[in-house]
Amino acid sequence: MNANMMSLLSVVEKLRSPEGCPWDLEQDLLSMRPYLLEETFELLEALDLALPNQEESNHNQLLCEELGDLLFVVLLLAQIAEDQGRFSKKDCFEGITNKMIIRHPHVFQKNHEGVNTDSKGSISTWEREKAKRKKKKSRLDGVPKNIPALLCAHRQGEKAASVGFDWKSLDGVLEKVKEEWDELQQAILTEAPLKIEHELGDVLMSLASLGRHLHTPPESALRKANNRFKNRFMQMEQIAKQQNIQLDDLTDQQLDELWEEAKKSTK
Repeated sequence: MNANMMSLLSVVEKLRSPEGCPWDLEQDLLSMRPYLLEETFELLEALDLALPNQEESNHNQLLCEELGDLLFVVLLLAQIAEDQGRFSKKDCFEGITNKMIIRHPHVFQKNHEGVNTDSKGSISTWEREKAKRKKKKSRLDGVPKNIPALLCAHRQGEKAASVGFDWKSLDGVLEKVKEEWDELQQAILTEAPLKIEHELGDVLMSLASLGRHLHTPPESALRKANNRFKNRFMQMEQIAKQQNIQLDDLTDQQLDELWEEAKKSTK
């Protein structure tokens, strides 16, 4: 194992030892949940910054740091489980290594036939190998219940597509989006809240499928759109402050003009 990884494992073990850190010793699997979530979302923010700016050393440094933070939390969780006698860190390492080899027969097995070697074929192979070894009522059971709804729609679509339940082309998805949009407009005319909610959900699910076919995960796209909106709105507030005006005193046209000004300044 890499010397740096061994050093990190030694640090984690030391922190959980009787001579270690009182805070680390107090943690258990439940108490670590908020820190796991926090580090995961901080890594997502770093990824959003790093992906379009591969030459930005500051962004790369932040990404490296956040990856390390999340790795530490994961290893600390594994150490806590080991301390509680649930399993060892070695079990984790061996388990994930074997799983990756089994689920990539097109990579690790010689003369493996019948597998499409593109990315869609790889996903299908993954889901098929997973289904062989995990006996569940449905292929969709593997999607966690509490993940964000757009991410859930994306993952369920991937799993359904692994058995061929999918549109054959982008045009088919676009037609579905239009169909669902038309049905939402009809629901709005009825002014029935439950009907509107139903059709809005179908629109969002169809857009999640569109993102999947465009290789643009909808959860990531929406998160970045949220960040853009926040930055531009905060810029609107800053401009309004500089001009000594209040946003709620402006007309719709003035707000639109201020938004366009903010949009230009934040590009």
